[in-house]
Amino acid sequence: MILFKRAGDLTGWLEKQRASGKSIGFAPTMGALHAGHISLITISKKKTDVSVCSIFVNPTQFNDPKDFQKYPATLDKDIALLERAGVDILFLPEVAELYPGGTTGLETYDLGRLETLLEGKYRPGHFQGVCQVMRRLLDIVRPDHLFMGQKDYQQCMVVQRLLTLRGMDTQLHRCPIVREADGLAMSSRNLRLTPEQRTKATAIYQALGMLATNALATNALASDALTSDALIRRAEEMLKQADFQVDYIAIADAETLEPEMDKAGSVSGGIALIAAFQGEVRLIDNMIL
Repeated sequence: MILFKRAGDLTGWLEKQRASGKSIGFAPTMGALHAGHISLITISKKKTDVSVCSIFVNPTQFNDPKDFQKYPATLDKDIALLERAGVDILFLPEVAELYPGGTTGLETYDLGRLETLLEGKYRPGHFQGVCQVMRRLLDIVRPDHLFMGQKDYQQCMVVQRLLTLRGMDTQLHRCPIVREADGLAMSSRNLRLTPEQRTKATAIYQALGMLATNALATNALASDALTSDALIRRAEEMLKQADFQVDYIAIADAETLEPEMDKAGSVSGGIALIAAFQGEVRLIDNMIL
């Protein structure tokens, strides 16, 4: 594994690989790596000739400065994991390398309704920050294939929008969620949970499972099918019993994230999504219906 800290050095090295006919895969991360991140590398290595991973905690996508300050940092462990996974390149830039003019007064992007729904509503400015850093990383790496996790479902949609806006032919791969044995989606933020909170956190997965099961029953026109509103209320109660503070629970169209139900209020959407706080730690998860 080769470690680069300078964008120009990385771009030059990758140009040589590209000139020799090699395809480039890219998995952007913010560190505190776990098996979910490593699964992106595994997929990249199967699909491309050169696998690049970046570790950069992007300050412009944190609408809560305290969240940025508390984001876990485990660089030595991360490097060891990436070496074992067979990553070819690790890009480890400083803030000044990606934002030489500072992080204020940056460009903005037309993200349409994505910026007002769900994560966009509850984390204002977050997706602009995602686009700002991804535009810079994509310009540096110029990958043929981009690998991101389904857990950040709406973020994947935002990045696809960015690729379209910039006319890039990079192919985005939304990779499956990797879960712990008890169902909790792997996340860097899980490191901040106390043992008691970690046990309670599985309620998100259980609530999503309940939504998925009942959505299938509704679509099958079962006699005991619940309306979308009733399902969401049941999921909210499950989370509250586990001491979660809920931001949102949604059953939505998987292509647009708009709420989906028929005139009778029955479920007809393609994905269930949840964001909720366990203590100070905000967790998100989703499940395709």
